[in-house]
This record gives sequence, structure tokens and C-alpha cells, in this order.
Amino acid sequence: MKKIKAMIIDICKKNVVFRKMIRFFRLFFKKLNYLKYKLKYKVDDKTIFFEVYDGRNYTCSPKAIYEKMLTMKEFKDFKFIWAFNDPSKHDVMKDKRLVIVKTNTKDYYKYISSSKYWIVNSIMDECITKKKGQVYVQCWHGTPLKRLRYDIEVNGAVLNTIEEIRKRNDRDAVKFDYFISPSKYCTEKFTSAFNLIALGKKNIIIEEGYPRNDSLFNRGKKDIDKIKDKLGIPKDKKVICYLPTFRDNQHTSGVGYTYNLAIDFDSLKKRFGKDYVILFKPHYFIANKIDLSKYKNFVYNVANYDEINDIYLASDLLITDYSSVFFDYANLNRPVMFYMYDFDDYKNNLRDFYISLDELPGPIAKTQKELEDYIVNIDKSISKYKKTYDKFNDKYNYLDDGNASERVIRVVFDNLFKK
Repeated sequence: MKKIKAMIIDICKKNVVFRKMIRFFRLFFKKLNYLKYKLKYKVDDKTIFFEVYDGRNYTCSPKAIYEKMLTMKEFKDFKFIWAFNDPSKHDVMKDKRLVIVKTNTKDYYKYISSSKYWIVNSIMDECITKKKGQVYVQCWHGTPLKRLRYDIEVNGAVLNTIEEIRKRNDRDAVKFDYFISPSKYCTEKFTSAFNLIALGKKNIIIEEGYPRNDSLFNRGKKDIDKIKDKLGIPKDKKVICYLPTFRDNQHTSGVGYTYNLAIDFDSLKKRFGKDYVILFKPHYFIANKIDLSKYKNFVYNVANYDEINDIYLASDLLITDYSSVFFDYANLNRPVMFYMYDFDDYKNNLRDFYISLDELPGPIAKTQKELEDYIVNIDKSISKYKKTYDKFNDKYNYLDDGNASERVIRVVFDNLFKK
């Protein structure tokens, strides 16, 4: 079956007509299947459904909102549903009101069709359609650097044309009732990228900060020590977190999006192994396994570690490329570096960017040597980018303060707080 699936994907990459036909019939039968549940179950006004990255993780704004709800008396009679691809892998905060389901099962569709509220952070399956009265809260998963959806003008994606990306967006975005934004900048970009005005969704934005960043303000040294113990990393060394994003044109049929390791860990280990360790967490889309066994006790693969904020808190320095993670990380006022070894190709053939790179709160390295030199001279870099860093936070992170979850909850569930 894997070989057949890979063969079909290969054809889909090369033949747009075939791809559209396959997707049409696949969606038709999935919608037909979901209709059974939609007709069978009534909406329960006190049931809330949570999902992150299509069931891959327990993290981000849905997690922050859920854990805040557990502390609020207004939700004492509610039921909370969390969906995961593999429920055994996730350490969800326990509660008697909690129900955990496996994605794409009978219980999964039962609870989606009967939950009053959907709180998710990425695109939902196209087959899921709303009933009257259901409320879809789209949290999204970061402040965008690279262009999204309707704003993509050059696209090197192997599985979607720009037209396909936009149609897929509209099927999802037309269902939105709320969309969380952490800043005026994000409100502007999300409105454009998700085509909200054309879809009649201009006024759904909740501009109150990112719930996902609350824990960055609410953890102390003892919490960070516990995180380091959990990760198994030494406390007497500095910590670099390396968080690269995926490339739309790096996809292997039957596997998924892949990542070609472009950073030279051998060189980094030789030069910095005495004083540093690295936490490596690739984008959640990346499916291929990267063998890091030769870098034991220097590079720690935390790809399967759910909570990205723990990675931020445990680190002293962030290295990324085009991922939006640096927007959130900047709340910690710790140094950021950008390793953009394929800058020209990425900008011209894949996504392009929303903001000027002059705004970035740290240096850009395009070669391994430049990256290593920046690490060596990190104190000079911190001093050089101090004003840029402060200006960056004033523009993009001014609403993050550790209390965004409660503000968002009070908007979405305003009827509960009027009583």
C-alpha cells in the first residue's frame, strides 16, 4: 500500500488534473462519511474540542486556553475533548472533564460534530463542515515572516498551485468565527492572507496577544531547571536551540516533507562542544528521520517534544531560518541568529517575506563560517542589535504579557461572564 500511495503522489506532483480528480473523489467520500456523524449527534453547548497541528502535539494557544479554562469557575460544567494521532505520546493536563480521542476515529468525528466550540491552531480537514451554532476559533500558530495563503505570489510547492492553495484556504476560512491575533501587524496580514474581507469575515479578529506565549512570562529559574532535567541536558553549559522550517519543494512521495540538514554539526561540535549543547527541533511538517547519533551529548533531537516554549525557556540563543519562532522567542529578550544559507532560492522561488530583513532582531548568516563567527562574537551582536530588538518587540509583541489566554476566553465566551 505504501508503494501504491507513493506512486499516486508522484503522479499528483506531475499532473495537476489527476491531482484535482483524486482530491475531489477523496473529499467526496470523506464528506459522505462525516455526514453520518453530523446528522446523528446534537450540538452540546458545554463541550469544547481542541486540536493542534492536525493532532500531532499538545502545545500552542489551544493548550494555553485549555489549561487556563481548568482554573476558571465558568467552565466547571464543561467537557473538554483533545484529539491526537497517538494519544499515548502526550502529557495532557489531567482533569475529570477531559476526554482524549484518536484522530480519524468514530469518537473523533462524534465529538467534532457535537462540540459547540472548536479551538484549533491549523487548517482543519476539508470534510468537516459546521452545524448551525457551532463556533470555530482559529488560533493559528505564529506571527508570519514568510507569506501565507492568498499572499503567496511565487510558489515552488510541489503539491499545490497558487490556485489550489487559495481554494483550500477558502474552504477552511469561510468557517471561522474568531481568529486570534497578537498585534496590529498580524491582524493586517491574517486578514489579507486568509481572504477574510472577501469571505465576509473582516470583524472576527481577536487582537489580544498570543495565548501560546503566556508561559514565557510565567516561568522562573526553578521551572527552567525542571525543563532541563526533563530534556536531559546539562545545566553547566549554554544552550542553543536550532529551529529550522520546512521547504515547500522538499517532498518525498510516501514520506512527506523532508529536510536536508544544511548546518554543519561536526564543525559546531569541534568549535563549541566544550561550552554549548544544541536542541534541534525541525518543523512539524518534516517527516524524515535525521540521524544525530554521532553528536550524542552535543545535539539533542527534541522533534517529539511537545512544548516549544520549554525549548525556548531552556535555551540561551535561538538559531532559525525563515520560521516564525523568533517572534515568540523575542519575548525572552535573548539573542537570535538567522542561518539563511538558501536565501535567494527561498525568497525568489518559494515564499518571499512580509517584513524587511532589516527589522530582524539579530544577524543573518549565509555561510557556516559567518554563523560560527556570530556565535563567537555573541556579546557584540547583542549590543549591536539592542535598539533593533527593542523596536521589534514594540511592534510585534507589545500585547504579550502572560494574560492573553484569559482575554481571548472572555471574548469568545462573553456570555458566560455576563451572568
